[in-house]
Amino acid sequence: MTPLQVTWFLLVGVLLTGFAILDGFDLGVGFWHLRARGDKERRTLLNAVGPVWDGNEVWLLTGGGALFAAFPPVYATVFSGFYLAMMLVLLALISRAVSLEFRSKEPSTTWRATWDTVFSVASIVAALLFGVALGNIMRGIPLNEAGDYTGTFFTLLNPYALMIGLVGLAMLAFHGACFIVLKAPGDLGLRARTWALKMGVVYIALFVIASFVSIATQPHLMANFASTPILWAIPTLAILAMAGAVLFTKNDQPKRAFFASSISIAALMGTTGAALFPSLVPALDNPALSLTAANASSSELTLKTMFILALIGMPVVLAYTIWVYRAFGGKVDIENESNHY
Repeated sequence: MTPLQVTWFLLVGVLLTGFAILDGFDLGVGFWHLRARGDKERRTLLNAVGPVWDGNEVWLLTGGGALFAAFPPVYATVFSGFYLAMMLVLLALISRAVSLEFRSKEPSTTWRATWDTVFSVASIVAALLFGVALGNIMRGIPLNEAGDYTGTFFTLLNPYALMIGLVGLAMLAFHGACFIVLKAPGDLGLRARTWALKMGVVYIALFVIASFVSIATQPHLMANFASTPILWAIPTLAILAMAGAVLFTKNDQPKRAFFASSISIAALMGTTGAALFPSLVPALDNPALSLTAANASSSELTLKTMFILALIGMPVVLAYTIWVYRAFGGKVDIENESNHY
C-alpha cells in the first residue's frame, strides 16, 4: 500500500467526519423540532440551522466526490448496492431542504404544521439510514468476485446494522440538543438542556451495548486493535467526550458541551476507520473479496493530482465554514428581520 492510498483513506474519513459533525447537529435539531412549542419556537430552531445547513451538506458532496475519484470501485459498489437506501436518503435530504424553504411561505397553521412534520420525519429517517449504512460497512456486505453487491435492500436491514443506526440516531439527537442549548434563548434553551441530558444517557448506553456486541460478533473489527493497542485511545476518547458533554450540559456550559459532543463524533468515526483499515468495503463471507485502499484505488497520478487540489481546496472550505459560524454566532433573535424561516 502506498502513502497516497493511506492518505486518501484518511482524507475521505476526515470529509465524512466533517459532515457527521456539521450536518449532524441540524439533523439532530430536526429530531427535536416537533417538541418545540408553537410557531415562534419552531421558527427559532429553523433559523438556528438556516444560515448553515446547506453549507454543511457540502462536506457530504465533497466526501462522495473524493470517494468517487480516489476509490471508484468502492463508489460503484456502495452506490449501486445501496441504491434504494441511497434514494431514500436523497428523498429525506431533499424533503428537509424543501420544508425549510416552504415552511414559512404561508401563514396557514395546517401548511406550517405539515412542513414541520416533513422536516422532523425526514431528519430522523436520514440520520437513521446513515447509521444503518455505516453498520453494514462495519459488518461487511455480500460481494462477488467482481466486487458487486449480491444482496437485496432487506439484507441491509440486519439487526447489527439497525443497532448501529440507533446509535447514530441517538448521537445526532444528542448533538442537536446541545446545539439548541447553545443557540436557543429562553424556555426553549432550558428544555433543550433537559433533552440533552436524557439523550446523552441513551447515547452512552447504546454505544456501550454496541461496543460489546461488536467485540462479540464482529471479530474482524478487533484485529487492528489487537495488533496495535494504542488504537484503543480512540474509543476511550469517544466515551470520555460523551461523558464530558453530558457533564458540561449539566453544569450549564453549552459551548464546551457542544465541543465535547463534536469530539465524540470525530472519535467514533476515527474508531470505525481504525477498525476497518485498510478495508473500505469488507466482504461479508470472504475477506479476500473486500475492497481495500490498496486494491480499489485510482492510479498514483490521479491520487497525486487530487492531493494537490485538496491542499488548495480544503483550506478554502475550512475558512468559509469558520467565517459562516462566526458571522452567525450567538443566540437566535427571532424578531430580527434577517431571520426568515
